[in-house]
Amino acid sequence: MRGIFFKTLTELAEQDSRIILLTGDVGYFVLEAFAEKFPDRFFNVGVAEQNMMGIATGLAEAGFIPFVYSIAPFVVLRPYEFIRNGPILHRLPVRIVGSGGGFEYGPNGCTHNILEDIGILRTNPGITIISPADYKQTQNALLKTWNLPVPIYYRIGKNDKTAMTGLEGRFELGRIQIVREGTDLLFITMGGISLEVEKAARILSEHNIRSTVAVVASMNPSPIEDLMPLLNRFPLALAVEAHYVTGGLGSLVSEVIADHGIGCRIVRCGVREAPDGLSGCQDYLHDKHGLSAAAIVKTALKEIGVDKRVRT
Repeated sequence: MRGIFFKTLTELAEQDSRIILLTGDVGYFVLEAFAEKFPDRFFNVGVAEQNMMGIATGLAEAGFIPFVYSIAPFVVLRPYEFIRNGPILHRLPVRIVGSGGGFEYGPNGCTHNILEDIGILRTNPGITIISPADYKQTQNALLKTWNLPVPIYYRIGKNDKTAMTGLEGRFELGRIQIVREGTDLLFITMGGISLEVEKAARILSEHNIRSTVAVVASMNPSPIEDLMPLLNRFPLALAVEAHYVTGGLGSLVSEVIADHGIGCRIVRCGVREAPDGLSGCQDYLHDKHGLSAAAIVKTALKEIGVDKRVRT
């Protein structure tokens, strides 16, 4: 996702001189095209994320549209107070771009995993959150939102090769995108883990379990009006996210069900345990935390009460 994101950003910067890019000493082999084309609009501030956010706030106040990039935990957690007191409270168009949502930096250890960013940021009504499912949706989301007059957090991954079947890059702020229709089970998902969800739904369909798969790619505004009728159609929904089960997508869906008296049971599929010191590749950590396609299939079968083996 990050490759197409910065390729598209470079093209947008050719059209609008207000676009500025800042990095906290990361992004090698990704940001060079922008830096070479616009050397006077590219700033590597070093490992100083709080200062970087302060600089971006000042630039936005001066009429620019700054994009601030780093690995997601460093660009969200380290400067959080600066995000809140700067672009959020002052309603400034700072773009926070976090790479590696969930476990994408798994081999680097738990300090590089980001499992609480959406939960932290969505408590602030003043910031829009965008977490695309694949690289095609990433590009479309950027094209449709880069010029909004509010701060935005883009949670993007590193996968620039795999597209989600049925999504075709569709994106509309505050709406859901349906990528598969079925009547037995509802999956609601967000971000790069959506690829595992679509794979799980495909496996289930081979065993006559038909699922609807809905992608939620944005919050604040959240797709509440779309979720209400969708949840009313199903007795069971699985919310799947590479995030802690608290505060993120599963919490949003639970709030919609509770606030509107919907009779759908929600199962939150996400990370439930504190870090235990183990590191490993993304696939290993997905399986460990029940987020691989095989693990999602297993959870779905258990929750719908199907007692049979399904080959994954």
